[in-house]
Amino acid sequence: MEIISNKKTAVNTVEVEFKANAEEFEQAVQAAFLKQRKNITVPGFRKGKATRKMIETQYGEGVFYQEAVNGMYQKTVSDVIDELSLEVVDMPKVEVVDVNKENGVSFKAEFTVKPEVEISDYKGLKATKTVKTVKDEDIDREIDKLRERDARIIDVSDRPLEKGDTAVFDFEGFVDGKPFEGGKAEKFSLEIGSGHFIPGFEDGMIGKSIGEDFDVNVTFPEDYSAEELKGKPAVFKCKIHEIKAKEYADVDDEFAKDVSEFDTLDELKADIRKKLEESAEEAAANSLDNDLNEQVIGLLKAEIPDAMINNRVDDLVRDWEYRNRYQGITVNDYLKFTGMTIEQFKEEFKVPAEKQVKLRLALEKVAELENITVSDEDIEKEYNEMAENYKMDVEKVKSVIAKSNLEKDIAVEKAFELIRDSAEVTEKAE
Repeated sequence: MEIISNKKTAVNTVEVEFKANAEEFEQAVQAAFLKQRKNITVPGFRKGKATRKMIETQYGEGVFYQEAVNGMYQKTVSDVIDELSLEVVDMPKVEVVDVNKENGVSFKAEFTVKPEVEISDYKGLKATKTVKTVKDEDIDREIDKLRERDARIIDVSDRPLEKGDTAVFDFEGFVDGKPFEGGKAEKFSLEIGSGHFIPGFEDGMIGKSIGEDFDVNVTFPEDYSAEELKGKPAVFKCKIHEIKAKEYADVDDEFAKDVSEFDTLDELKADIRKKLEESAEEAAANSLDNDLNEQVIGLLKAEIPDAMINNRVDDLVRDWEYRNRYQGITVNDYLKFTGMTIEQFKEEFKVPAEKQVKLRLALEKVAELENITVSDEDIEKEYNEMAENYKMDVEKVKSVIAKSNLEKDIAVEKAFELIRDSAEVTEKAE
């Protein structure tokens, strides 16, 4: 392979003319012949047994040229990218300029490459780290969650329905004196106060008793899903069969033993406080990082090819589908449910994709400017951590993730750490 010319034709575009010589082309033609001959029939020969010369005599000298060019295309383009050290961000546009036996194959390709990047003043960024103060009422809320989870369900027969109870009841709804589709059920369970029914329904049940027949008068919301019921007044005829209530444990040492590994309530509360403080610290650190990231993005100067944004959008769409695989939801399913087109769906990822591309470019430039290096120990440590996180053999991880890619990722992480460590951070309590 020989580079004929190499020139920049636009901000992020490089045009390269190159050729494969006659010897390389001959090898590709021979490989094409060996691949195709089993399917070729020449009069006087059994299928697949004709020589290359006989086939070319019968069908023309160029019979294998297209297959030969296709066969050598990928390697030749790859060699050009390697020789010129191009950082290509999209599939190149390749044109075959000339093909002949004596001179080989001439190509012209247009490559979209990573943009030239400028960034400065990334050290000493100013930011505020706000940490939420954990209060006694926060701990009490966590205790209430534990009580809720530990609550016993008991049958109630000596009082009317109250908020927080679960009613097992029959109902049938009427609009303009006529029953409507989907408005009837028997032995239906509803927690009063959950807000699962239309506004006013659950409040209308409070104070009613087991065996009592009663009406609940409501009005369907203007934005109700069923067009024929929007804004319509309705009457629901109801009858309660059962009332179930939650019985909560007293908050004491025995409760702590039942719901945790601690022997006393004070120990349980201390553990809750510690975890809430750790969570608050993590949330504050993440918020600080997001703030610094936004500032770094704002410092970037670059004309970014659309291809880089579009490729990142495609990555995010694949990530979305991967995260939803356990629910069995595919992108196509989601599009059917929502009535969106794939273009509309992808548009929702455009802003985060652009930010991620800009941040990556900025941090790569910082790593370059700061001469950040990544040691073999850094790479090995990262491989081991990934293997542990994904519950995979470390050699399997190495086979999936190239060392060169991991090295770039670690350099980017170190670049951000440098920015964060140099930032002027003001800490305050929320």
